[in-house]
Amino acid sequence: MLRLGDVNGNPYVGVFCAASENLAIVPETIEKSITRSLEEVLHVEVVCTNIAGSILVGSLLAMNSNGVVATNLAELKELRKLPNGLNVVHMQEKINAAGNNLLVNDNGACVHPATTKKALERIQDALGVEVQKRTIGGIETVGSAGICTGKGLVCHPSTSEDELRELSELFKVPAVLGTLNYGTPFVGACAVANSKGAFVGSRTTPIEMGRLEDGLYLF
Repeated sequence: MLRLGDVNGNPYVGVFCAASENLAIVPETIEKSITRSLEEVLHVEVVCTNIAGSILVGSLLAMNSNGVVATNLAELKELRKLPNGLNVVHMQEKINAAGNNLLVNDNGACVHPATTKKALERIQDALGVEVQKRTIGGIETVGSAGICTGKGLVCHPSTSEDELRELSELFKVPAVLGTLNYGTPFVGACAVANSKGAFVGSRTTPIEMGRLEDGLYLF
């Protein structure tokens, strides 16, 4: 299922929200109608909490079914709102906007190439998957350059064929190119998705919606 919408009037919904197969994390100020839409479209539990006092939840944390990686500025009282059983770690880096710098599904992950070896190991332990340092289409903020679920991966349109093949092998899903929000190449900022559905920024065109639906196998 796909649905168009905004968060607090903003079509860059991936900046504000993060999701895995069973959970979505959204800011405290989100409209109740959007919370209901996320529950319906993604078939997840929704937790409302700011991260590091900010509503930019999707930029500041990344997650899969095993764990959550959050900016090192995230507060304990915020993270305590998350369900028990998740592995939660802080991204102890100068580059610590985890949602922008980490792309992950339940099979693999890639992270900003400047990430330290120690941080990479902590991320790998939390998420329970192989983690590679790399770019996507020359973009170091890999979390903003792709949308990845358990069924498919949609990447920044500058991603090469070789990169698509490598990413497909890492995440164990097919990989394609795409844009959202009327030509925006940073697709990770424009949508929140899992293998059951996607909530997509309202400026996205029907052609872009179709490409996302095909790329994430949501038909």
